[in-house]
Amino acid sequence: MSNPDKTLENQVIEFDELENSATHVNHSYTADDIQVLEGLQAVRMRPGMYIGSTSARGLHHLVWEIVDNGIDEALAGFASEIDVVIEKGDIISVTDNGRGMPVGIHEKTGISAVETIMTVLHAGGKFGGGAYKVSGGLHGVGASVVNALSTWLEVTVYQDGWEYRTRFENGGKTVEPLHKIGETDKSGTRVRFKADPTIFKETTTYDFDVLNSRIRQLAFLNKGIRMTLSDDRGEEPRSENYKFDGGIIEYVEFLNKGKTLVSNKVIYAEGLQDNILVEVALQYNNDYQTQIYSFANNIHTHEGGFHVDGFRMALAREINKYGRENNMLKKDESLSQDDVKEGLVAIISVKHPDPQFEGQTKTKLGNSEVRKIVSNVLGTSLQRFLLENPQDAKAIVEKSILASKARLAAKKARESTRRKNALDGISSLPGKLMDCSSRDASECEIYIVEGNSAGGSAKQGRDARTQAVLPLRGKVLNVEKARQSRIFANAEINSMITAFGCGFLNEVDTSKLRYHKIVIMTDADVDGSHIATLMLTFLYRYMKPVVEEGYVYIAQPPLYKIQKGKKIAYAYKEQEMDQLRKEFKEGYKIQRYKGLGEMDAEQLWETTMDPKRRILKRVTVEDAVEADSVFSMLMGEDVDPRREFIQQNAVYANLDL
Repeated sequence: MSNPDKTLENQVIEFDELENSATHVNHSYTADDIQVLEGLQAVRMRPGMYIGSTSARGLHHLVWEIVDNGIDEALAGFASEIDVVIEKGDIISVTDNGRGMPVGIHEKTGISAVETIMTVLHAGGKFGGGAYKVSGGLHGVGASVVNALSTWLEVTVYQDGWEYRTRFENGGKTVEPLHKIGETDKSGTRVRFKADPTIFKETTTYDFDVLNSRIRQLAFLNKGIRMTLSDDRGEEPRSENYKFDGGIIEYVEFLNKGKTLVSNKVIYAEGLQDNILVEVALQYNNDYQTQIYSFANNIHTHEGGFHVDGFRMALAREINKYGRENNMLKKDESLSQDDVKEGLVAIISVKHPDPQFEGQTKTKLGNSEVRKIVSNVLGTSLQRFLLENPQDAKAIVEKSILASKARLAAKKARESTRRKNALDGISSLPGKLMDCSSRDASECEIYIVEGNSAGGSAKQGRDARTQAVLPLRGKVLNVEKARQSRIFANAEINSMITAFGCGFLNEVDTSKLRYHKIVIMTDADVDGSHIATLMLTFLYRYMKPVVEEGYVYIAQPPLYKIQKGKKIAYAYKEQEMDQLRKEFKEGYKIQRYKGLGEMDAEQLWETTMDPKRRILKRVTVEDAVEADSVFSMLMGEDVDPRREFIQQNAVYANLDL
């Protein structure tokens, strides 16, 4: 995926060339620049405070803390390559070719600056020392926290012709002070560490795809930096190599891959004001969905912020202005911010010397001055693009006008849905809903099932106190290919919205959710998987907080029932069936379930609904950007990317073809 020689002239429009785009910082980076704020003792006591959790997410966060240091070196103009390796035994190695951590003795601690950085919380060049004008990382606690949560950690520094090394064990205790180990012609830092299994009890195994997705994203967001990820754990080593000289321009092209484009060129804007660097890239496609992703210092600000506000202001302002000046809009007619974002794919990236993060998850940019800067930078560039590309400009305005008409139709449909829904009570719940008697949402579950026969078995077999059943007729509407007016007129979608009771789109309030487990229960075949995907697409697009907060589950019904006399067992996978055949030996009967409707109420309860025995898979969204792309690809118009995805992931599927 590396494109070092790719020519961008015929594909993008670039504006606002920066005279000062070189990123070298004219500050020192020595032992004296490392400031010490406090000790490290608390990290192992409460690791969640520093890395979010000790689950798989927290484990991967360790890697990002070290990678962020390499990115900072690159943003400062001193590094061009960052290599991440997953070694055998799930050891992580991160190497950059920057200046190398300072090796001199720190005045306050009396030990080397490297050891100070690695053993003292909040010690580093990001805390007022002047080594970096922009730095990534949400918390800034960095390498010392990784050291504290590792069984062992080793730092190798290549600097001024010498190679230095230091080693720490048992949560950050120095066992090998920094010392020279030989001469070198390299420059940079390598950090190797092994996560502590007594801290990360859930798992210490790294997911290649999780690491790969973020490393690719960082390569997009930081143009010209080469980033590699290698996995040496398997029999066949696996490696990915990224370098995007087009940066976020190529990011937009990546997200728009396989889609029918409205504007053939990626619109690009770049500007530097008050030491705040702004980059915006955007392009329209024929879809109805919107993909706007914002970043501040490489952190995905999925809650938005002032940079997103400035983007929306400029977009609506300039498209309205062009439409009026070219008689496409009446003088008193105005397109809303929602109208001009339909079918839009956009990346907003700001690099701020002092970012302030707000919001529930600290991923909302709170620097108010950024709004005007982004609005000015994008406004100037977008205005020029529209004037110089009248064909694209006309197509963009026409798409926005169609979106405006559809929005008014959808508004009527939504208002109709609101009148019918159960936000204010349960009297208007859908007639086919078989509700549970409990009103404690925390213990209530709703099973979404396909067809009346499966619904009948589920109704008879359920625990009527806590388990509700909502049967759907046929396949759910593919919301990826439909306008909102059609979506809200759909009976099955209306039934789900009404039954859940928490609202939809921007009005979702999970505190009003009537069931804390929404269980999608479909047949264990290709059709069932398709229906489940359609349901997930609807939930992700129109009730995203319900998915993000972990309320959605997928039930896994068995493929087989095997019986010998009074002994009965169920197999959920082919491998389990093979094992059961060996255990039962001979004289057994096998029933292959083609659908949930073939099970009687008792069997459905035993296999799929009994909380003590069932298998439920919680749906999680670790990366919204990746999830958006997958949903667009799986449920969109273009066949080739979908076929490629299925071929690559067929090995992980559990379908009986």
